[in-house]
Amino acid sequence: MDLLLHYFPDLTALQIERFTKLYDLYKDWNQKINVVSRKDFEELYLRHVLHSLGIAKVVSFKPGTTILDVGTGGGFPGIPLAILFPESQFHLVDSIGKKIKVVEAVIEALELDNVKATNQRAEMVQGNFDFIVSRAVTKMEEFAGWIKNKVAKKNRHELKNGILYLKGGDLKEELAPFPKATIFELKNYFKEDFFETKSVVHLPLKFKGKA
Repeated sequence: MDLLLHYFPDLTALQIERFTKLYDLYKDWNQKINVVSRKDFEELYLRHVLHSLGIAKVVSFKPGTTILDVGTGGGFPGIPLAILFPESQFHLVDSIGKKIKVVEAVIEALELDNVKATNQRAEMVQGNFDFIVSRAVTKMEEFAGWIKNKVAKKNRHELKNGILYLKGGDLKEELAPFPKATIFELKNYFKEDFFETKSVVHLPLKFKGKA
């Protein structure tokens, strides 16, 4: 928690309470269903929670913003972002049912009323969203295909609607087909070595109405 408070000093008492509860919740669930790598579980706040909140260093979601988290796994980045932005609406999806079971339990335990979780593939999700977030579930080209036509028309932020993707390593080749993509290096926001090669990729996507 000291790590989170260092980078997000304005957390409310309720946000601090919810972030604090994450450790025991995931520790308990991880013994039943492995949703967080056991080798780095002790660094849950660094490698999962703070990493998820890297997106919050790129854009501060306004009240009423809608966010789809694709391939959420154990609830990252969606749950940390939902705690930080309680007035935004989050939809977390994953194709693996047992992972969504964990996510639903965490949502219920934290009493997060701005989050819903469903066991489904991204292509099957209905509706449009301001932003679509994820943690490197596949290459950008494939991911962009999954969420085609799911971006809302009206922009609420200076950052245009589209994808916010947490990725690591050299992204030049992968992003070559996407000249409009912007790379935000997390080492510019967080000083820990873990973030040296981590980035948030923003890819603006235009709204496409039904033909």
